[in-house]
Order: sequence, then structure tokens, then C-alpha cells
Amino acid sequence: MNDIVPVNEVAKRGVVAVGGIAGGIVLFILGSLPSIAGIIAGAVIGVVGIAALSSKDPGDKLPGLIAAAAGVLAVVSRFPVLGGLAKFLLGAGAVGLLAMGIWNAIKFFKGMKSRS
Repeated sequence: MNDIVPVNEVAKRGVVAVGGIAGGIVLFILGSLPSIAGIIAGAVIGVVGIAALSSKDPGDKLPGLIAAAAGVLAVVSRFPVLGGLAKFLLGAGAVGLLAMGIWNAIKFFKGMKSRS
């Protein structure tokens, strides 16, 4: 018989699932933008990530670091010298975030099922 999963863990899994899936989709879109739009969007995301890093809340540090890194990768991927490696890392990050989001969504639905 299944044990009942605590509500706070189910809620945490749901938030992480939505964040991972949305983040992966955003990274895919960011990697597919044209040059100038990609540089501008990457710079904006990088600045937002740096702002989140400066927050006093420890829960904002990891998402801020991910956003800052994504912004830097988006900008660097537009330049010919390091563009190939940065574009690969941007795609790998998108796939990783999607996989993490889908895994947490599965765990979320299993937790919801155990509560019913």
C-alpha cells in the first residue's frame, strides 16, 4: 500500500515541475532567436538573474544563478568564436531542465494520487 506523501512535498514537486518545464521551453526559445533579439533577450535574462543573486532570500540564489548563466550563454552563443560550445550548453541546459521538470511532474502526480 502507498504511503501518503506530505502536502508540502507534493507542492514543492509541483512548483519545481512547472519551473523546470517552463525554464526548458524558455531556453529553447532563447536559443532559436535571431542574433540581435537573442543578444538583447540574453542580456535582460542575465540582468534579472544577477538581480536574483543579490537577493537576501536563499531560495532565490539557485534560480538566479541559472538565469544569469542562461543569459550569458545566450549572448555568447551569438559570437563565432565560442558560439558553438555556448549553443550546445544552452541546448543541454534546456534538455536538462525539461527532464527535471517532467520527472518532478511524475513525482507530483504520484504524490497527488497517494493523497486521494
